[in-house]
Amino acid sequence: MKRVLLASILVLFAIFGTAAADDIDDGRFNLIDVFQLEVAADPQISPDGRRIVYVRSFMDIMTDQPRSNLWIVDVDGTNHRPLTTGSENHHSPRWSPDGTRLIYLSGEERAAQVYCRWMDSGQTARLAQLTAPASGIAWSPDGRQIAFSMPVPAPSEPFVAMPAKPPGADWAEPAKVIRKVLYRMDGIGYLKDMYFHIFVLPADGGTPRQITSGSFHHRDPHWTPDGTALIFSANRHDDWEYEPRDSEVYAVDLNTREIIALTDRRGPDEAPAVSPDGGTIAYVGYDDRYQGYQVARLYLMNRDGSGHRMVTADFDRDVENTTWSRDGSGLFFQYDDRGDTKVGFVTVTGEVSTLAGDVGGLSLGRPYSAGTYSVADDGTCAFTLSRPDHPADVAVGGRGRPVVRLTRLNEDLFGHKQLAAVEEIRFPSSFDGREIQGWIAKPPGFDAAKKHPLILEIHGGPFANYGARFTAEIQLFAAAGYVVLYVNPRGSTSYGEEFGNLIHHNYPSQDYDDLMSGVDAVIGRGYIDDKNLFVTGGSGGGVLSAWIVGMTGRFAAAVVAKPVINWTSFALTADFYPTFYRYWFPGPPWEFVEHYWKRSPLSLVGNVTTPTMLLTGEDDHRTPISESEQYYQALKIRRIDTALVRIPGAGHGIANRPSHLIAKVAHILKWFETHRTSED
Repeated sequence: MKRVLLASILVLFAIFGTAAADDIDDGRFNLIDVFQLEVAADPQISPDGRRIVYVRSFMDIMTDQPRSNLWIVDVDGTNHRPLTTGSENHHSPRWSPDGTRLIYLSGEERAAQVYCRWMDSGQTARLAQLTAPASGIAWSPDGRQIAFSMPVPAPSEPFVAMPAKPPGADWAEPAKVIRKVLYRMDGIGYLKDMYFHIFVLPADGGTPRQITSGSFHHRDPHWTPDGTALIFSANRHDDWEYEPRDSEVYAVDLNTREIIALTDRRGPDEAPAVSPDGGTIAYVGYDDRYQGYQVARLYLMNRDGSGHRMVTADFDRDVENTTWSRDGSGLFFQYDDRGDTKVGFVTVTGEVSTLAGDVGGLSLGRPYSAGTYSVADDGTCAFTLSRPDHPADVAVGGRGRPVVRLTRLNEDLFGHKQLAAVEEIRFPSSFDGREIQGWIAKPPGFDAAKKHPLILEIHGGPFANYGARFTAEIQLFAAAGYVVLYVNPRGSTSYGEEFGNLIHHNYPSQDYDDLMSGVDAVIGRGYIDDKNLFVTGGSGGGVLSAWIVGMTGRFAAAVVAKPVINWTSFALTADFYPTFYRYWFPGPPWEFVEHYWKRSPLSLVGNVTTPTMLLTGEDDHRTPISESEQYYQALKIRRIDTALVRIPGAGHGIANRPSHLIAKVAHILKWFETHRTSED
């Protein structure tokens, strides 16, 4: 054990120098503590409501990777113990209908295999030797089969025939010809020639049988109660690459493999769920109006695709993750409301009630909405619970049952640390008086009689939301002595469709006013040093950070993370380019040159006086690093104090590896410290 600890310390010294030693045992949440965080995810309650299996994620300090095992706990919090151990990444547990077995996936994300565990004996077996990673595993109602998705290669013929090279010759790597519309994706890189298809596998193990085929992606199958068909959502239209949101709900007969479309409209029809009696299918979607943000409603239809009807017409929030109640009277679902993720219940006639809040804690870096839940036959819900002082733990609640937190995975760490206290704030926007919601994180030992530096931290998306959830980055900022303000400006989700679309074809715009109004509201409380204001944000928050320093010189320094600087170059280099030009703008950039330019932070670079750092992952395909390089070079030409931080091996989700999250925060804090003025 001592040798392992010594090796760990040496690794950290190599990465962060002597700063790691200074961080140890000072009573605050420090950079090195990121490696100690644990997260509960994907809690799956047994059909009888007695036990919960969940994914317990932790950080492997030696490989700098998140890892996960399966743990089990009774609904009263007792018998908390591991089901799997090691570093194989066990995830996606699913109970059999009778609760006697558990299937799960094991292995790295790109090589996940299907395993089954017999709960009475603990015996475990791999059910098949799959040639590609499985996902979306689902038991058949009789427990005899398992459906899942898996990529199937579809290699294309070589574009040219090269002459044969002489024996032993060492030629250059062959040219790569790209002809697909979608050819690369953030977090994956350049896509292989393959399509996801649905398979069925005997629950006792054997040979998987491919059910779907063709040049389309088919994922996340759902069984009909009679076990004769699978229901799924896919985009099987001929122009699916150009209209990526135009999905439908389909049924495939397991005997004939015939696929029938059950919906037919322009827009997404997704997440189907079949009622217990098999007569009704629920799904979510909307009539696509090519808006930046559109609320996903809940719909019902008959099993044959007739009788489509909207259930949540009067519920102005996105419906996600639906599950039918055992009696078929309605559906459990998940939604975000004013920065709080909740589990709700909606009857088939559209009456909505709330069962639990504070569902989240899966986004470790920043306080985004991310949580999951599952439901037992009696309506008891297991879900991930988070507050600003802890990442996701397992909790239970339900219809008529109070919420009880069952695990405290980080108590051993946080029980000896002072964390930032987080306070909600609401204030009027200077633009139109709209109420804007935000949160203030105050450093440990906060003294309102003193003046403190302020960091404005801005969320990305822009169609996303922050909330009162745990966030490692903001806690680290506060631990360094900063008051941190984070806000849900107009354009944020969880406030309804009208609020989200205030920035439709108008981003950035008055969201700037909302953010500045928040800064002024906190300064008005009397404990902020207005000579030491700092701003940072990532992705959409990077856009707004760059926009802010082009609009005002009131901030002492800025860190613009993974931004869009020039909307024209972004629209033609981002991975999801068929979406951005159509939903975020009135058309392609060559038809709306002025519209793209006036929303680009680069158009304001001539105004910038603020020292500004750029920070982006080198493998970012969502907001490519060329965006940051444009801004860096423009600032250099103007002789503005600037720096370009490139994170090797990181995609858009910089915080996916622990050391990347640490490096991001460390560079931000160092830049702010460098430009912080003394109180004298």
